[in-house]
Amino acid sequence: MVEVEKEISCQNLWKIFGPDPDSVFGLVNDGVTKQEILERTGHVVAIKNVSFEIHKNEIFVVMGLSGSGKSTLIRCINQLIEPTKGTILIQGTDLAQMNDKDLKELRRQKLSMVFQHFGLLPHRSVADNVAFGLEIRGESGKGREAEVNHALELVGLRGWEKSRIHELSGGMQQRVGLARALAVDTDILLMDEPFSALDPLIRRQMQDEFINMRTTVKKTVVFITHDLLEALKLGDRVAVMKDGEIVQIGTPQEIVLQPANNYVSEFVKDVPRGQIIPVKDIMEQPTVLVGSEENLEAAIKQMKKEEITVAFVIDADSRLKGIVTMEQAEESAKKGVTQIKEIIQIDVTSISANTRLDDCLSLVTENDIPLAILGEEKHLLGVVTRSVLIKAMQLGSGNNNEE
Repeated sequence: MVEVEKEISCQNLWKIFGPDPDSVFGLVNDGVTKQEILERTGHVVAIKNVSFEIHKNEIFVVMGLSGSGKSTLIRCINQLIEPTKGTILIQGTDLAQMNDKDLKELRRQKLSMVFQHFGLLPHRSVADNVAFGLEIRGESGKGREAEVNHALELVGLRGWEKSRIHELSGGMQQRVGLARALAVDTDILLMDEPFSALDPLIRRQMQDEFINMRTTVKKTVVFITHDLLEALKLGDRVAVMKDGEIVQIGTPQEIVLQPANNYVSEFVKDVPRGQIIPVKDIMEQPTVLVGSEENLEAAIKQMKKEEITVAFVIDADSRLKGIVTMEQAEESAKKGVTQIKEIIQIDVTSISANTRLDDCLSLVTENDIPLAILGEEKHLLGVVTRSVLIKAMQLGSGNNNEE
């Protein structure tokens, strides 16, 4: 098994706000609640013994309600807030062992942040805002200009370089903030509820564009949100926080289908399965697979034996070449055709393994032929039929898992 490279590691992390944080640990160990500690001592237990690891190039979403500790957590990661206790490693380096100079260099070279309320400089143009981090790092000239233009291209703002911030909509302003973070080209991107201040339509557009951007921008992302659907849509893995603790970490599918306790179960009970489950979770192997060099008569016999009307055709490397139907095969055989490759239909509806069920529905209802699920280089991974897809959609999203 290949070991996954760890980009961020947090172990036994605590943050307690107040004049004497050490005095609170005994109360926590005695089972005193966060609210009771606040009432008794005036201290706030913002993060309570949190541990997790984030993989290289992963989108790790931290989801929780207001007061859950999620924003405090991301500020501990970049040391805007110093943890009370615990260890944070960035690419193997312990932040507690770094001096102020080293921390500044870390933020310039390794970490960049996108804020909820944009944090833009109103007296600067769009391009100058995007260039700000590069200026701080001491970059200038054509190299800086090229990096700014590339970042603006990524977020769809080419042509707006000279515009002032007040001339932009909220969605465009957030694109500027994202471009500024991308321009410095750090390995890790910290995003604190970056889309929450946007109108719903613009928010969905930004989410979709962020997903699409992953194909060209490889970064480790820590994404904070209070929106469950946003977390499930964007995250490779999701950490659910409550009262300063992480109550579950898992893939979106694991969070929805295998909630760790009643708290998570209540959160996800109304989530439509079709928005979460990828088609790879329900795909089947084709009943009949035929090689592109096979004899037509043999393929017809196999299709009759399995009582199917469509067979998928692959080459020697399991790459999809197309399909043949029983009707087409029998008619061609009567005309003297002997080889499968002479009658292959290459126009086959195909999807990737991570396509969500909702996105498959329109394709499969328009087509009696099973959908082909392809991996890299058109390798056939499996198929999904209309009946299997509809059955999976009808199972509902509820889960009766108990603590």
